[in-house]
Amino acid sequence: MEICKHNEFCGGCLYQGVPYEEQLKIKEREVLQLLERKEIRCGSILPIEASPGQYGYRNKMEYTFGDMEKGGEMTLGMHRKKRFMSIVTVDECQLVHPDFNKVLRVTLDFCKEKGYSFYHKKSHKGLLRHLVLRRGVRTGQLLVNLVTTTEPGFDEEGYAEALNALDLEHQLVGILRTFNDRLADAVYCEELKILQGQDYYMEQIMGLDFKVSAFSFFQTNVEAAERLYSYAVNLIDDFSGKTIFDLFCGTGTITQTMARKAKKAVGVELVPEAVEAARANADLNGLDNCEFLAGDVFEVLETVSEKPDVIVVDPPRVGISPKALDKIISYGVEQIVYVSCNPKSLAENLYYLQYYGYEVKVLKAFDNFAGTRHVECVVLMSRVTK
Repeated sequence: MEICKHNEFCGGCLYQGVPYEEQLKIKEREVLQLLERKEIRCGSILPIEASPGQYGYRNKMEYTFGDMEKGGEMTLGMHRKKRFMSIVTVDECQLVHPDFNKVLRVTLDFCKEKGYSFYHKKSHKGLLRHLVLRRGVRTGQLLVNLVTTTEPGFDEEGYAEALNALDLEHQLVGILRTFNDRLADAVYCEELKILQGQDYYMEQIMGLDFKVSAFSFFQTNVEAAERLYSYAVNLIDDFSGKTIFDLFCGTGTITQTMARKAKKAVGVELVPEAVEAARANADLNGLDNCEFLAGDVFEVLETVSEKPDVIVVDPPRVGISPKALDKIISYGVEQIVYVSCNPKSLAENLYYLQYYGYEVKVLKAFDNFAGTRHVECVVLMSRVTK
């Protein structure tokens, strides 16, 4: 595919024009160098797994309203490379489904026609803030969420009409308006209003059904995440009669997958909305041997009397804090599966675990976000018998 027309200004894709095989080698090399620097001993390192698709794989985008040049016409899209205040309209992005590009374009045209203003980060005045699009890859459902301030005058009916007139491949299941008057330049929900339909979409992954609400976390590349999770779950020798802890569990995809094979699965997650979603999804899938606990991993584990047989961790980019790692190590489980979205913090954590009696049996990298700098890894660790 040719180089994206937004490449000059948009900082989204690092590897435009780099052959895909070469991208994989670069990412693999980066992971290996980080491990070598930390002197991590690995039993076996498997080749990196390519992304099932290089284009159109993202199921969620957060676009920002702004301008490219100060005082220029309104734009809607991504932050410009090295110029964070500038916004580039990305209506031909290659990482999203064409429906996203159509919705972005019609939203921008509608708002320009009406003469609406965008929210200025310095003056803190203006109406339009963000456009958040989410889709069910397996269900073909689309959720549109326009984030504005509470400034009056937005034509909600007219906007819904403009969206409904689009020729889309997806079924438009919800049109939402989120109100946010906070100063920070981030998508935040002070109030959610449903203009049409519902405030969630459905998705299927690992043979399970998931109800994904407007603001709950969900894997961004469903096809690739499914491969990664299947691999991670299959690393565990035997689930029968075992209690599994899934730490930093998000909406509980791995927890529920393991619950189907284990005696019990306990998921721990900091974000309360994600925990609510995980509980609702476990009910939806008829799983009664799943428990989800909300809170900081270390603090939650301090209050739990149960002991795990296996631990799975899938932490955010910063990795796992030393306090939480100490708690995990104290259980003395035979196997730990570490799912990582940041090789740098992974290497730091593996160094710590290695020092305290665990060894890396298998490590495999996954390219879930082709074209970008991100790389995921799955690691199986075993306790070294003294």
